[in-house]
Amino acid sequence: MQIAGLQKLTLLDFPGRIACTVFLPGCNLRCPFCHNASLVLPRQDSPPPMTVDELLAFLQKRRGRLQGVCVTGGEPTLYPDLPDLLRQIHLLGYEVKLDTNGTNPQMLRAILSEGLADYVAMDIKNSPARYTETCGGVDVLETVRESASLLMASGVDYEFRTTLAHPLHTVEDVAAIGGWLHGARRYFLQQFVDSGDLIGTGLTPLAPEKMEAMCEAVRPYIKETTLRGI
Repeated sequence: MQIAGLQKLTLLDFPGRIACTVFLPGCNLRCPFCHNASLVLPRQDSPPPMTVDELLAFLQKRRGRLQGVCVTGGEPTLYPDLPDLLRQIHLLGYEVKLDTNGTNPQMLRAILSEGLADYVAMDIKNSPARYTETCGGVDVLETVRESASLLMASGVDYEFRTTLAHPLHTVEDVAAIGGWLHGARRYFLQQFVDSGDLIGTGLTPLAPEKMEAMCEAVRPYIKETTLRGI
């Protein structure tokens, strides 16, 4: 495993924790609104990766200053040695937040059963009817359904989240997500931001009032539905 990037301090990524964020390269999806295209499709001019030993040395030095480590991507669950990395982070006294697209329920089950993640943020790309389209043509809906069910039954703290972009998402799509995830603990609707490092083209942010309407469409199913990024 190689580390594609390290954000040494974040007050936003891990709710209630002073944390750092670790970026793992590679992803099995091609979502057009992805703002980390250079992680999904590494380029020849990408900066040299950090080793796991270098990451652990950094975390050793930050003990007592940082409380948590966010592990994101790309898609972290693509790495068979992810559980070992999370164990080593825990042994240093840190809490772990894992970001995932939910396409590897076997890995997620192993992580949850061993208590290797203290918080999980799982992306829900779109309504079931538009899932494959939104993932860039990759059919992963059934594995995502399995992961969502695992997470909701796990007892581990979690959130679901959807990045909203025109023309991929409508109020009807988001309401369908609410029906699918009925009873979930919390759900965030995130504003699309053009980072300049996107996989796709032709996408624009939604108007705040449209996002508010989407929130209202979901709240009958998931009470704690919140807008993020506007």
